[in-house]
Amino acid sequence: MTRTGFYPGSFDPVTNGHVDIITRCANLVDELVLGVGVHPGKKSLLDEGQKISLLQTVCGPISAATGMNIRVETFDDLSVSAAQRVGASVIIRGLRDATDFDYEVQMGQMNAAMMPNIETVFLTASPATRMIASSLVKQIARMGGDISSFVPPEALQMVSASLNTKS
Repeated sequence: MTRTGFYPGSFDPVTNGHVDIITRCANLVDELVLGVGVHPGKKSLLDEGQKISLLQTVCGPISAATGMNIRVETFDDLSVSAAQRVGASVIIRGLRDATDFDYEVQMGQMNAAMMPNIETVFLTASPATRMIASSLVKQIARMGGDISSFVPPEALQMVSASLNTKS
């Protein structure tokens, strides 16, 4: 039986923190679906197509090295509904600090109340990636700062190209 996990996020852009969590999921699931949340009201740095392409590029080597099947889907509804739709038995969430913990536990409990057959699993951030938040990476990039230590090289290239076309 294939164990499928669902890892939702904005992935705007994908960060080294995301990559760390994705890689570590190989010990937990056979297949990981990366759920790119699409929220029309949010001002994204990258468009939907760029996020999908970037995740596929960054995660290809992870899939090859671990044997975990990784696919990318978009969703615009509740993450627990998207998880059910893709056949996931677990939702994966990364935790950086106590603030994340409080919010994510509440979210996990709400999801469990709606769909008790889907478990939420929390993975704590590795020390090297604990401070990385895609919202901060996005802000630094938009203000001309160096994000190279926070994102994979492919993300740096795509973010730079995206910012150059918007200016």
